[in-house]
Amino acid sequence: MITHKISDAVRGKTIRLKWTEGPTIGTSQTHHFHHDGTVDWHSSSDDRRSLDTKAGGSADEKTRDRPRYAAMKITYDVCVISYLAKSGYTLTVALNFSDGTTAGVASNEKSWTPVKGTFEVMH
Repeated sequence: MITHKISDAVRGKTIRLKWTEGPTIGTSQTHHFHHDGTVDWHSSSDDRRSLDTKAGGSADEKTRDRPRYAAMKITYDVCVISYLAKSGYTLTVALNFSDGTTAGVASNEKSWTPVKGTFEVMH
């Protein structure tokens, strides 16, 4: 496995992505980029999947998709993130911290779709 330093721009942060173009236009997801290099997310309208990360969490938390992510700093203001979910979808996007925009690609073995949106760092 290739190892790399995870960008401090996202490591340990919670980021809400809001989509303005692509298959999920008009929706938003909250992502938590854990210090250990894994990510979990939930739809911002989905109350069933909380971001509660307390030790010994619920059964839902133990079975939640939490894949490894890559996060690489490109410039002072831009970081690229990518992860492959259990569903077979990969999300690869660039986060522009100077203007809060994001652009990238959502893909699986059958489709490749450009996506655009905005984001905010929650904490």
